[in-house]
Amino acid sequence: MSCTIVVGAQWGDEGKGKIVDSLAAAADVVARWQGGPNAGHSVIHQGETLVLHLVPSGILNPGCRCLIGNGVVVDLARLRDEVAMLEARGIPAREQLGVSATAHLILPYHRAVEACAESGPGAIGTTGRGIGFAYRDKIARTGLRVADLFDRAGFVERADRTLHRLRLEFPEAAQALASMSGAGLHDELAPLAEWLRPLVCDASAELYDAAKRGRRLLLEGAQGTLLDVDHGTYPFVTSSNASAAGATAGVGIGPTLVDEVVGVTKAYTTRVGHGPFPTEMPSDEAARLREAGEEYGATTGRPRRCGWLDLPALRFAVRVNGLTQLVVTKLDVLDGFDEIVVAERYTLDGRDVAGFPATSGELERVQPVWRKFPGWKCATTAARRWAELPAAAREYLEWVEREAGVPITRVSVGAGREAEVSRT
Repeated sequence: MSCTIVVGAQWGDEGKGKIVDSLAAAADVVARWQGGPNAGHSVIHQGETLVLHLVPSGILNPGCRCLIGNGVVVDLARLRDEVAMLEARGIPAREQLGVSATAHLILPYHRAVEACAESGPGAIGTTGRGIGFAYRDKIARTGLRVADLFDRAGFVERADRTLHRLRLEFPEAAQALASMSGAGLHDELAPLAEWLRPLVCDASAELYDAAKRGRRLLLEGAQGTLLDVDHGTYPFVTSSNASAAGATAGVGIGPTLVDEVVGVTKAYTTRVGHGPFPTEMPSDEAARLREAGEEYGATTGRPRRCGWLDLPALRFAVRVNGLTQLVVTKLDVLDGFDEIVVAERYTLDGRDVAGFPATSGELERVQPVWRKFPGWKCATTAARRWAELPAAAREYLEWVEREAGVPITRVSVGAGREAEVSRT
C-alpha cells in the first residue's frame, strides 16, 4: 500500500503541478482533494505548457486514473473545456477521468454574488470564479452537488430557495440574479450534465479499493498551506482546507492509508492577492525576480508579489502538514543573484516571535531577521544529481533542510519534467 499527499508549503503557486506530473509516473491513481478552477497547475506536454484547473496533473501519464474528489468545487463548463483542450492534444482525458458524485457545483449565482463581494471594501483578492460562495453554500448545507444534476425537481427547488436568499442578501446583485431561476439553470446545465454522466463515480470507494489492492495513490492539493481556511493567514485565505489534513476528507479515505506527505516550496516566496507577506521585496527587486521566474498567475495572469524564502512560515507548514519530504522548486530562478536572502525568524515590537503569528494583524507588523548567503552565479539547469549543483546552492539548500527539519528529496531547476535534481 502506498499513498502520498502532495501539498503546497507556501501561498500556492509552488510548482505542485510539475511535481505531481513527475510523481504520477509511478502512481496508479491521482486525486484532487480541494479547490476549484482557481487552481492553475502548469505541466509541459510535448514542449507545450498546459494549465490544468480542475483535472488532476497526473492526466499526462497514460493509464493513470485521475479523480476529482468530493472536496473539489466544480464548474462544469470549465471542466468540459479543459477536457476538450486535452483531447485536442491527443490526451484521452475522458477515458482516465472520474468525478465524485458528491463534489459541489459552482453555479452562475455564485459568480454573480462573488463579483459584488469582491468589488467592495472587504475584498480579499479572489479569482472571482464563484469558488468561495460555492463553499459557503456547502457549509450552509444549501449547496448542490454533482448527483443533484440528475434530480430535476430537487435541483430546481433548492436553487430557487438559494436565489431568493441571495437576492435579499445581495441587492446590489439583483440585476444579475433577476434572470436566473432553478428551472432555467437546470435547463442550461442539462447538456453539461449528460456530458458528465459517464464520468460520475464514487471516488472514495475507488480509492479505498485501489489501496487495498496495493495500488499507488497520489493525492494532489491546490493553493497552499498558508491559504488554508483554518491554518492560513485568515481572512486572506481560500475557502477550503489546502493543508494535508484536508486530503483524506476531500477524497473520502481514512488517514491511516497515508504513507508520505510531500511539501512543495519555491526557493523563494510568492503570493497573489491581498494579505500579509513579511518577506516581500521592494518593487524593483520584486520585478527582477518576477521576470526571471515568470511569476504571473496561471489562472488569472495577475503579477505575483515576490519575496525571499520565509523560514518561520516554512517551519509552520512542516508542522501543520506533518511533512515527511520537501521538494524545492525554481532554484534556477536564483542563478543570477549575487546574494540570496532568507528570513530565519521574526521580531515584533523588538522581541523575538515564537513560531508563526496567529493573526494577519500581527504578521503585518513582524520584522524579518535576515540571513544572507552568497549567490552561485552560474546556471543550475543542467544539474541532475546533487553533486552537480554549485557548492553555494548546496549550502543554501542544506541550511534550509536543517532549519526546516525535513529532508529535501528533489530540487526543480527548470520547467521541463526532466529538469530536476533527485537526492536519492
